[in-house]
Amino acid sequence: MQEEMNKPQKIDQNTDSKSIPKLTRTPPWGTVTVLEEGEKYRINRIVVNPKSHISTQMHYHRSEHWIVVSGTAKVIFDGKETLLMPKQSTYVPMNTRHRVENPGVIPLIMIEVQNGEYLGDNDIIRFSEED
Repeated sequence: MQEEMNKPQKIDQNTDSKSIPKLTRTPPWGTVTVLEEGEKYRINRIVVNPKSHISTQMHYHRSEHWIVVSGTAKVIFDGKETLLMPKQSTYVPMNTRHRVENPGVIPLIMIEVQNGEYLGDNDIIRFSEED
């Protein structure tokens, strides 16, 4: 009986704890997989390909917290550049222009936690790269 309790349980990698299929988008710079989502939060697994970056953007209704799992993140917001290594994180407040780049040669893997009153895609304000 004790042996049965200690055996590792197989987890279906295609579903979250509520058995809802995970959604993965593949923008040109990598992938975004929704791991879990609630009324005022969303947790994503973000992979940024080497020498790639997300668009420079801002959100009026949500903040973001990024945790680096693997690789190196070059985070740019509030006019400052910061390098983050695995196990390091940063917080991006609402109404803050921001961008993350992968300056390295291996994929950047991050966990992103979005919090806010509205998490829809039409709250993503993208800036041109010349701005």
